[in-house]
Amino acid sequence: MSDKNGTATTKTMWQDTHSGLRRHKLMTKELADTIPALYANENVEDYDTVLAPAKLFSPYSNWTWYITEMDPVTGLCFGLVEGFETELGYFDLTELAEAKVFGQVPAVERDLYWKPQTLGEIKRKSSLAA
Repeated sequence: MSDKNGTATTKTMWQDTHSGLRRHKLMTKELADTIPALYANENVEDYDTVLAPAKLFSPYSNWTWYITEMDPVTGLCFGLVEGFETELGYFDLTELAEAKVFGQVPAVERDLYWKPQTLGEIKRKSSLAA
């Protein structure tokens, strides 16, 4: 990739090529800037104290992804995933952005009203709802 002067550059932000169908971006640069890099929380003793700045969800299933770490270049994320099980794991923004239902309807949305919470707060609220 090169800039307008022909100088070599690197891609600085993962791109959501399907945001037009969703009418919002799955991840913005401003939001990505608030998410720690991958492995930033690797040595945290109590993972329940780790903040999740972003929440993605599928309105067509019971799946939710809470992002705690991210590589903004590749879109690889780490965080709490609530699906068949509730567990910490890696997931890819590209795969989530490309997931569709009913033909061309995006299957995953970003919670535009999400206020960052710790994983402990999220798990407590989830267990109360169960």
